[in-house]
Amino acid sequence: MALPGGMMTRPAETQLLIAEDDPDLGSSLEAFFAQNDYQVHRATEGEETLQAMTTLPPYDLVLLDVKLPKKTGFEVLREARQAGVDSPVIVLTVKDQQRHKLKGFDLGADDYVTKPFDAQELMARVEAVLARSRSALPDTGDVFTFGDVTVRFPAETVTRGNEKIGLTDLEFDILTYFITHRGRTVSREQLLRDVWGISGNITTRTIDRHVASLRKKIEPTPGAPTYVKTVYGIGYKFITDDVSGTRAAETD
Repeated sequence: MALPGGMMTRPAETQLLIAEDDPDLGSSLEAFFAQNDYQVHRATEGEETLQAMTTLPPYDLVLLDVKLPKKTGFEVLREARQAGVDSPVIVLTVKDQQRHKLKGFDLGADDYVTKPFDAQELMARVEAVLARSRSALPDTGDVFTFGDVTVRFPAETVTRGNEKIGLTDLEFDILTYFITHRGRTVSREQLLRDVWGISGNITTRTIDRHVASLRKKIEPTPGAPTYVKTVYGIGYKFITDDVSGTRAAETD
């Protein structure tokens, strides 16, 4: 892979984790991104990568090779998302099959690059993912509408058409969190931490039960949700017209 220089500079604080077990490619990528003003960190196997991804502060972006020793890139991605890691991830793989791409997106990947790749293309993908992750979602203001549902935040009321929907305080907090993070995969651990305010163990059935109750009140067809999608093994993704989220694994 040719690694051209002089493409574009990045702020020195941009933290990039490269998880690649091929020593030549890993070293080339590290040198290339360092030359373009990234703060680069390297990992060469799955367990090391997972530990790095789950250690604060979070990385701005992760280049994640699928074929890592000890733990595959797919396993790393699944466990990282389950742990609440929301750093953007670009999956690197030699496999160019649709099912592998879909698996990566289902697990919460933000993009997918097949080896061998051109360095300029990879850099463009990295810049695009960073730009998306750093751009603020449209401000909801005091009122947010999706479908025929309207949420008024100051009054903490939700209506469908002209009919008020009776949400519990917790259901309203969950819905507000989904709206704030719309288009992004939200793990159950994130919900526990940010909505419940706890970091200990609690059965995922408790979370799923509350989400199921919320769906019954806001979804046109609760059994086939339009807005609150399930991301298998991780959590949920709230999809509305003002975001274009990556494909969620719908196991509703």
